[in-house]
Amino acid sequence: MKITQVETCGLRGATPEGGWSNELNPDDVVHTLVAIHTDEGVTGIGSAFTTESLVRGALDLLCPHLVGQEPVEVERITETLHQTAFWMGRGGALTHATSAIDIALWDIAGQVMGQPAGRLLGGRHRERVRPYASVLMDEAGPMTDNLSALVDQGFTAFKIGWWKFGRVDSRTDERTVAAARAAIGDRLLAIDAGGSEGYFPGTLAWAKRTARMLADYDVAWFEEALAPDDIDGYAELRASSPVPISGGEVLTRRQSFVPYLDRRVFDIVQPDTTKGGGLSESRRIGWYAEDRGIRLIPHGWNTGIGLAADLQLASALPATDLIEYKTGSAYVDDLIAGGWHLDDEGYLDIPDSPGLGVSLDREAIEKYGTRPTFAVPQA
Repeated sequence: MKITQVETCGLRGATPEGGWSNELNPDDVVHTLVAIHTDEGVTGIGSAFTTESLVRGALDLLCPHLVGQEPVEVERITETLHQTAFWMGRGGALTHATSAIDIALWDIAGQVMGQPAGRLLGGRHRERVRPYASVLMDEAGPMTDNLSALVDQGFTAFKIGWWKFGRVDSRTDERTVAAARAAIGDRLLAIDAGGSEGYFPGTLAWAKRTARMLADYDVAWFEEALAPDDIDGYAELRASSPVPISGGEVLTRRQSFVPYLDRRVFDIVQPDTTKGGGLSESRRIGWYAEDRGIRLIPHGWNTGIGLAADLQLASALPATDLIEYKTGSAYVDDLIAGGWHLDDEGYLDIPDSPGLGVSLDREAIEKYGTRPTFAVPQA
């Protein structure tokens, strides 16, 4: 079997707000699907957290190292792509594009071998995993209405983030957390400061004070409390924090994670499989973290294909017992044929069909895809 073609499809028309200072619009393309086709008719689908134009530019460089290759040699291929990128943009759009390629290759490998990708990644430690509903902070009324509705839908874990948190004053921070806690009761609650926003104003002193406040509300973890590159600040914060500290969503490739993991600045590390290098890199980061007593919970503010990849990753890592579910996004809720369904205990089943175990919904691709016929079988 050989790779014959690589195809892209950006998603636009329902891009959710990201909480960014330069806010996203519905037609902004920040998520791109990638299909890898083979000469035996097997197609794998991946997802990259970056605009389609950047993915297509990356493929101009990467495709000569893809076309004609045996697709089930996943890590050989993707490591070759990473090595190729040293002089041409390693860690940026090339790594994001390689993330989608890697996910698609694992999808193909699973289909060829008749196994779910997670089993090929290391085995199935679990058959289901608990998703936490990930929402942006807001004024108490709209936010608590949203959280209450998600409780009614069956979610048992929640994360709220960004908005004014760490950007106005401590009273606003605590009022927001208190409202969320009241809305969800004793269910899991995590807080995301959004330290990767441009010019995030949160200081180490603020993060230390805030961590103590969050402990009063039984917060499960404090995410992105500082700017992503402030490794010394993170080390000092974790040393004093009464709540677990998490981060890592904007880092790419396993090598970037090593200093953070070696210094144990995180209790929870959060690579994004659609940015950091795909399932191959997330798995290796998870193994490295596990040996240092650090849990991996993937960042997942992306697409239904990204969620499917995270489900397979969660099956293959013994300590990954939560995944992020971006609520209210058509690219998550509508993109996968058959959709997603919580069981009575608020868990998602991990697909056990070959590959990622999911297929794209034709109507959703026609509605949101920049290429309406992208990798969806015709009726």
